[in-house]
Amino acid sequence: MCFVPAGLTLNTPGDLAISLGTSDTVFGITSDPQPRLEGHVFPNPVDTEGYMVMLVYKNGSLTREDVRNRCAEKSWEVFNKFLQQTPPLNGGKIGFYYKEHEILPPLPVGFHRYVLKNFTGSGLDGLDELEAQEFDPPSEVRALIEGQFLSMRAHAERFGMPSPPKRIIATGGASANHSILSSIASIFGCDVYTVQRPDSASLGAALRAAHGWMCNTKGSFVPISCLYEDKLEKTSLSCKLSMTAGDQQLVSKYASLMKKRMEIENRLVKNLGRWQD
Repeated sequence: MCFVPAGLTLNTPGDLAISLGTSDTVFGITSDPQPRLEGHVFPNPVDTEGYMVMLVYKNGSLTREDVRNRCAEKSWEVFNKFLQQTPPLNGGKIGFYYKEHEILPPLPVGFHRYVLKNFTGSGLDGLDELEAQEFDPPSEVRALIEGQFLSMRAHAERFGMPSPPKRIIATGGASANHSILSSIASIFGCDVYTVQRPDSASLGAALRAAHGWMCNTKGSFVPISCLYEDKLEKTSLSCKLSMTAGDQQLVSKYASLMKKRMEIENRLVKNLGRWQD
């Protein structure tokens, strides 16, 4: 996994990558890490002064496919239509969807849905929180997508990643879905890029080998960016801007929703999983 940041040219503090696969993985570069039990902090493999945050979610694409099959006629086209026709913040409907035992947070299989009455995003005072058995299909789709990325934003910030990140690079199968990328840009509040190649890990391994050879030849550490400086657009390392940053007022409203979601998540972990301080 430590080869992935190199393969994505992830080397500047504030850079964030989200790999959207069977499991979802978040990689972040920071100079001020805040280690916690629910994720990992490594020395940055391509920067002697930085650190890499890694967060792993077991319920990724298979859980998105499960909701698609149950609520969207087994069609990504219908799934995306539902995501586009429902308003951001989902009218205060939030959900936790764990088709498999989850790693982050450490919770068992289960689905948990809540409605925040009178939620406008301006604050959390006076909100009534009601548990729900089910949502209508469009709301279920948005609750899933918003829930996954609100969790990523919340935990990344707890590990020392800035808000908003400098940029996000999305990779993996679901990074081809522009409706999902739009939600990422709205929730995180930064531009979202995609890569034009598969196998970031194997490419990163090759770059790390070349980087090691260069450092050995020079007799001292050399920034890995020297390998591709001024050459990115001519190589498979280039990234494409796929979605511009969301409206900052909406980003702030998502911050309120994220805070409430984390309150509920902590309560679920305390009652059903392994409590973490």
